Formats: sequence, C-alpha cells, structure tokens
Amino acid sequence: MTAEDREAPIGVAVIGGGPAGLSAGLQLVRANRRIAILDSNRPRHSATLRSHGFLTRDGAPPLELRRLGREEFESYPTAIYAQALTREVVPLSAEEARAVGFPDGIGFRVRGTGIRGAADVEFVARRVLIAAGLTEELPALPMIRAYYGTALHSCVECDGFEKSDEPLALIGETSDVFARALLISRFSSDLIVFTNGADAVLPLQEQQLASIGIRVERRPIDDIVGERAEMTGVRLVDGEVIPRVGGFVRPRWHAPVEFLGDLDIDRDDWGLVAVNDRGETSIRGVYAVGDIVPPGPQQLIIAAGSGARVAAKLNMDMIRGAVGVGQTDH
Repeated sequence: MTAEDREAPIGVAVIGGGPAGLSAGLQLVRANRRIAILDSNRPRHSATLRSHGFLTRDGAPPLELRRLGREEFESYPTAIYAQALTREVVPLSAEEARAVGFPDGIGFRVRGTGIRGAADVEFVARRVLIAAGLTEELPALPMIRAYYGTALHSCVECDGFEKSDEPLALIGETSDVFARALLISRFSSDLIVFTNGADAVLPLQEQQLASIGIRVERRPIDDIVGERAEMTGVRLVDGEVIPRVGGFVRPRWHAPVEFLGDLDIDRDDWGLVAVNDRGETSIRGVYAVGDIVPPGPQQLIIAAGSGARVAAKLNMDMIRGAVGVGQTDH
C-alpha cells in the first residue's frame, strides 16, 4: 500500500494486534473495508511460552499466533498494519466527518507513535475498535516475575492441565479468588490459597474450600522462592516456607485507554470498559473487544471469536449508517 493510500480515510482503526484485534481486522477487510491495525507489540501474555486450547494451534507460542494472524490480515489489499503506540483518538465534528466521506457524520482522527523504527501514523476512520488488552499488576513480591509464565500463570483454563496433580499455590487478593480455587481443584487436590493478608476469602467460602481439601493461608507473603529456574515454595513474612512447585496468581488488571484523552468512557466495577450487546462503548462509534471488556482476560480462542462477532456488528453499523436506517440489527 502506497503512502497516498495510507492517507485516505479508512473504515475502522483497530487499536491492538492480539487475537481479538486481528480476528476483527480479518473479518472487516473481508467485508471490503479499508482497515488499519495499530499494534504496540506489548502483549499481556508475552511471558507465556505456550498457549493452549486454540483449535489447530494447541501448544503454539502466543507470538507465533500473532505472527500468523498478522500475515493473514496483511494478505488483503485494503489491510494496513502499523507498528505504532496509539497516543490520541479525537472525534471529528459531524461536518468534518461528512466532508471526508463518512455519511452518518461519525469519525475519528487516530494518531500513533511508530515503534522499532517505524514511522508515526495518522488515520481518519469512521469507527474505532479498541482491542488493546490489559496491563497487569502482579502482587508486590520481588521474585514473582522470575517464575511468571513458567511456574506461575494467571489463566487457569489456559494452563491448568499442565499443572495436574502438582502441589500448587493460588495467590490472590481479590474477591474472585474463591471461584478460581474451585477451577483449579479440577487439576490438583493439593492446593493452598494465599491471600497475602487481604480479606479475599469469606469465612463461609473458606469452610467450603476446606470441605474439598483446599487450605486458605491468610498470612502475608514475603516472596516466591526457588532453586535455579524451578519454583520450590512460598515464603511467608514470618519466615516459614510452604513447599509449592507452581500455581496461579490473580493480577490486578488495568484497562489502558489514555489515548482517549478527555473523552469519558463508561467502565464496570472492575475498571473494564463497558460495552453494549454490539460491542459499542458509551462513546458513539468507539467499540471495544477482548480482555479489556467484561469479564476480562479470556482464552485466546474466545478473544478471537469475540473479535469476529463484534466485527460483524460493527460492519452492519456502518452499512446502516451509510443508508440512514439506524443502529438496530433486526
């Protein structure tokens, strides 16, 4: 695609090149639309060596899935893939949008800073699809990053099978730790839930976990310990080391949408971006999909499927907007 083509208005600017964004982008270019994906190449799961549960790609490295998806997307003549960090999304006025050929008066100017030597980019788009994923805040333990992605994981559905029958830890400080413990119980009968001093498990929940052999350890954690690259235990602040060879951690997740500037976007109680049944946010013309929307982090195959579903709704929104028949899908 020539520089002149890149400057022409596009249908959708997709922010994020993970499974959700790539899947949506693929569906939209196949709908004969000019689509740009802006990808900062900072995937949340970059620490994970293998991804699981993705039909035909079980066990493939996540970065390999992204590479294959990008190649498929870029094979279409109306596809633009920009290695860029999105820094600004600015709505056009209705007059500006119609002047560039957007019949329903909705449009956005999207600017990104090039990374790895790539040029800065600027697109004028009818719609924006946020598929930027989440940033993770792990518990403040000095060595936790050393074991994250190998011994410790955040996705039970993604990595639970490989932990079968091992002595495991679940480290979490949020109210959904109980449900995660129940999930992990399918893989190991030797599980200890570490709340790190937080009031994350109710007394009744603790009793219910105890009834299936799961212990709740409420004392604060000092660190994760190991020998060479192998995790061997969880050390508490009082010095006791509880042997564990791996397990799961519940990070706190943050939805990074600083590029929206002063635009107000609705969020749920967890801080995730709220969307309606079409995948549209509280900002008309801005959609969101993937980990950044409720219920949050999900398997890659579910993110990809959600991307395809929202792309279909988004495409119909633009079709109906072009002929002035409103947003209703039926």
